[in-house]
Amino acid sequence: MDATIIPGPGVDARNNGRARAAGDRHSIQSVDRALRLLETIAELGGEATLTELANRTGLNISTCHHLLATLIKRGFAAKVPGKRLYALGARIHFLGHACLQVDLPRRAQPYMESISRATGETVHLGALQGDTLNTLLVRESRHAVRVDTGKIGRNDAPHATSIGKAMLAWLPEDEIKRILNGGMTRFTDNTITDFSEFLEHLRLVRRTGYAIDREEYQPGVICIGAAIRDQAGAVVGAISASTPTMRADDEHIALMRDSVMSATRALSAEFGEPGSLVSQAAVS
Repeated sequence: MDATIIPGPGVDARNNGRARAAGDRHSIQSVDRALRLLETIAELGGEATLTELANRTGLNISTCHHLLATLIKRGFAAKVPGKRLYALGARIHFLGHACLQVDLPRRAQPYMESISRATGETVHLGALQGDTLNTLLVRESRHAVRVDTGKIGRNDAPHATSIGKAMLAWLPEDEIKRILNGGMTRFTDNTITDFSEFLEHLRLVRRTGYAIDREEYQPGVICIGAAIRDQAGAVVGAISASTPTMRADDEHIALMRDSVMSATRALSAEFGEPGSLVSQAAVS
């Protein structure tokens, strides 16, 4: 016996059918197919042959080839050198990275609170957005004498701040040059303004895992920062703690360093960085 679907009260079956047809008309077939190809490449482990993609999506070879050519042109797909394989392109990673940054302040806030409780100092969250270093979130110091942190927004001193250096250290040299294209302004006598010297300083940051600003941006202020990284090892942002020099003895500097590094390691683990372990102490 066939089942009959009876529209509910107030529902016109003919209008309902027309609504579905209108919905279909608003769907762009080529866009839908292109997105299916990208999803299929991901499902197949990040690489796939043209035949595999055609079989999995139900599209003919010619259609797949034309769609992939467009995706490659826009950077969303790529040909694997020396193989008849297609892979996800760098633009996919860029969009994923941007999504992580949108969620970064919410996810970083408990870690910043933890650093603040441990050190009592001002804590910053920053990220490189395009070629610009932006301060996204600030947790002010609980001390009566505190660092003047300025405002949330653009920071024009990535070369002179620990939060900027913590991120720049993991970028290719040509990207560092592009970001510093406006010059390396001298803010204090301690500011590094020579590019070769700066690159050597960044090598030290990579070896130790943290950056330190010893009165390079503001006189009387010392900051320690470390990078937050994602599942691909790319830098998502960085966290720093800042203290007036009057409190910056070796013990306090070590406490700031350990607190910042513990927090950024745990946050990186949340973002899937390989080899990172979430430290419960970082958010306790």
